[in-house]
Amino acid sequence: MADYSDTFDEALAAREAAKLPVPDDVQEAVRTLLRWAGEDPDREGLLDTPKRVARAWKEYCEGYDENPAIHLARTFQEVGGYDELVLLKDIPFHSHCEHHMAPIIGKASIAYMPTDRVVGISKLARVLHGYARRLQVQERLTAEVAQCIWDNLKPHGVAVVIEASHSCMTARGVRTPGVGMTTSRLLGCFLDDPLSRKEVLSLMGY
Repeated sequence: MADYSDTFDEALAAREAAKLPVPDDVQEAVRTLLRWAGEDPDREGLLDTPKRVARAWKEYCEGYDENPAIHLARTFQEVGGYDELVLLKDIPFHSHCEHHMAPIIGKASIAYMPTDRVVGISKLARVLHGYARRLQVQERLTAEVAQCIWDNLKPHGVAVVIEASHSCMTARGVRTPGVGMTTSRLLGCFLDDPLSRKEVLSLMGY
């Protein structure tokens, strides 16, 4: 009968070695926070928590390792002469507020009025996620996404509307669940032309 114990142990060791290394000072910082919160970091269930938390935060903040504009570098001109509104609605995202490092969970609608070129629609979501995966405030996130599209696609107009729930308000402080925050940034024709603004906001559901 085959003994799989050695193979299993080797597989576990290889899996652990493949994980992102976590410096000792980062692990100790998490242990300090656990002690401050009233926990015992040496308790069995918390022994691996410092590494898990550190790796999770590296993932939450992976937007710092990229320039979201790179997703808009490849555009297409062969669109059959289409030059009307392009809208991507209700894109889910997850971020963290820079004041309490608490989750921000929401959705965004992103629209632009192209000039002579368009971009793959998934790239709009990638731009959003690139900025959302950083410590944020919702107002800045909204402005950054809109400005990135405006600067790189050179469209006639850009509209970004974000709705989100902030755990720093719903789970702490005033502890008011069910409250959502809405922010918007309009550029170009969506700012200057009332009819274009009405059209885009209506199609977004506002």
